[in-house]
Amino acid sequence: MSTIKGFFKSYKDAFLVNIKEHTQHTPQVVKLSFADLKKTYHGSALGWAWAVIKPVVTIFVYWFAIAVGLRQGGDVDGYPYILWLISGIVPWFYMGDTITGGTGCIRKYSYLVTKMQFPVTTIPTFTNLSRLYVNIVITLIVVAIFWIGGYPPTLYLLQLPLYILFMFLFFNAWSLFSGLISAISKDFANLIKSLNIAVFWLSGILWNIENVADNEFLYGLMMLNPVTFICYGFRNCFVNHIWFFEQPQRLLYFIGWYLVLAFLSLWAYKNLRKEIADVL
Repeated sequence: MSTIKGFFKSYKDAFLVNIKEHTQHTPQVVKLSFADLKKTYHGSALGWAWAVIKPVVTIFVYWFAIAVGLRQGGDVDGYPYILWLISGIVPWFYMGDTITGGTGCIRKYSYLVTKMQFPVTTIPTFTNLSRLYVNIVITLIVVAIFWIGGYPPTLYLLQLPLYILFMFLFFNAWSLFSGLISAISKDFANLIKSLNIAVFWLSGILWNIENVADNEFLYGLMMLNPVTFICYGFRNCFVNHIWFFEQPQRLLYFIGWYLVLAFLSLWAYKNLRKEIADVL
């Protein structure tokens, strides 16, 4: 019994330290998030425009490949395929960048750990905030595109901030876990880069997962994917018009994955934080 209590106490202490470090360094975290954002586009001729150009080009390429190349771009749920595609791919721009970028965030800012003794838990937070600012702007542009296209905002958009929060919290935990692991092992970062493509294609971003609803095993597997939950959460706001509480099973799956990932991030922090400064 004492062993179990000690186990839970160690993770409770790690969690409280995490919260304390964020609370004490909130102004620095916000400042660094804007500095990271500026650094991302600094030095390029088009500067901030790349924040919009890159997603637009990506969307066009996928739309052209599916709608023109494969001739599979018919209306989905009463919406033009291009709008259906946009509503689900926008959160992926954040998630895809965070899956790979979060893995390397601690190495990227290693000097904060080795020279300034800055709390390692806050590095994923400010780098992810930097990406989130861009994604929120792009999401607002999508709202405008739907409106111009004849689909004005509905009450279902009120849940969009909730899905954005879900997305940020989940991938912030991912970034802490993967950032710490990849700081110890570069092979882990290379593995994640390879798997990122698979995650994209298996998340129903380009195709409607309802097409495989007859296959209970495959459909259930898709529903377990946290990326699918976020992408279709955005689609529920723009296209499907479904409240998050109307699909409790999917929400519970996502919460379950988040708790597992939060535990893993605390485990990595508790066991690796003392080694980080020596290996960076």
